[in-house]
Amino acid sequence: MMPEHILSLSYGKDSLACLGAIEQLGWPLDRIVHAEVWATDTIPADLPPMVEFKTRADEIIKQRWGIEVEHVRGKYTYQDCFYMICGNNGRAAKSKYVGSIYGWPFQPGPWCNSRLKQHVLEKLPKDAMQYVGIAADEPSRFHVLSDKKHSPLVDAGWTEADCRRWCEENNLLSPIYTSSARGGCWYCHNQSVNQLRILRHNYPELWALMLKWDEDSPVTFKADGHTVHDYDRRFELEDMGLLSPDDKVFRWSMLDDELNYRMEEFR
Repeated sequence: MMPEHILSLSYGKDSLACLGAIEQLGWPLDRIVHAEVWATDTIPADLPPMVEFKTRADEIIKQRWGIEVEHVRGKYTYQDCFYMICGNNGRAAKSKYVGSIYGWPFQPGPWCNSRLKQHVLEKLPKDAMQYVGIAADEPSRFHVLSDKKHSPLVDAGWTEADCRRWCEENNLLSPIYTSSARGGCWYCHNQSVNQLRILRHNYPELWALMLKWDEDSPVTFKADGHTVHDYDRRFELEDMGLLSPDDKVFRWSMLDDELNYRMEEFR
């Protein structure tokens, strides 16, 4: 029995463009698998624009390639892992966190990707050929390729620019490239300040959940020691017109300076 040829799909431009590269190369394709991540049992890790795009992309893929995208998810949600108790091994070994919940992932080497995504993909058949979206102009990522993991983009010589162009031409360009909607998990500690600002403004119910997690976490949201509450305070002062979101030289001390100034005004 021939091994299966499986495309690992993230819905980013590179993994989607693999469909075009596979077609050009004449390579076999049996299955398309997407590791779905959920924030809670009822809330997906993707923002609504991305959820809608996935549904639309699935329809296009089914119609053109005749393959139904398989959405697989693991046993746990992000919130499940967030509230797991640290044991005496792994990241918590010989640390003050033993016996407490995990909270926000440590940086670097966060637990979230391995527990919620890679763990699911590792369940693919051992003899399968896995296709991954690594572009030809990303040599720093070539080390992950092997005899069981190929990139159609590398063999076809497609760069990241080629991938974007193909997605645009085939109506498969994700909203993360055309709007302010963010790809990846909306609660990710690696996202930019502007994405956090957008999340708070457009999705207050999700921001409220992040504030709740932040209160419970023994680990700060950012590696520099700042919390979600710190960002909430910063954005609140921006809403009040006391700080500018366009300030290129923002310093966290400015929050305390502004607070002290306002207190002096009321004395």
